Amino acid sequence: QVQLVESGGGLVQAGGSLRLSCAASGRTFSSYAMVWFRQAPGKEREFVAGITWIGGTAYANSVRGRFTVSRDKDKNTMYLQMNSLKPEDTAVYFCAADGRVRRLAIVTTQSEYDYWGQGTQVTVSS
Repeated sequence: QVQLVESGGGLVQAGGSLRLSCAASGRTFSSYAMVWFRQAPGKEREFVAGITWIGGTAYANSVRGRFTVSRDKDKNTMYLQMNSLKPEDTAVYFCAADGRVRRLAIVTTQSEYDYWGQGTQVTVSS
């Protein structure tokens, strides 16, 4: 059974940092892109950042320069380092894995991702 499990969320003050992890089990995702989405209360789920199977990255404009996505293929885990957090970053953060092997570009369409975690809450206080 394939599982993606996010961890590392929590409550932090504006300007602080958090590091999210997404641990995969049941299958190796070394040849698949992996991404982070987030969903704030009352808003649609939106793309945050992603990393291809060869390490290419993409970011939403709202987080570029503050967030960094990375992965450890040996651990089958993806990370999201979030710095300079703002109250508007408050959301549930979800990780997901691509349904297509060896895609060279990050797509921001949710339906392209076959596997999803349950989400981790990030709350940034002002």
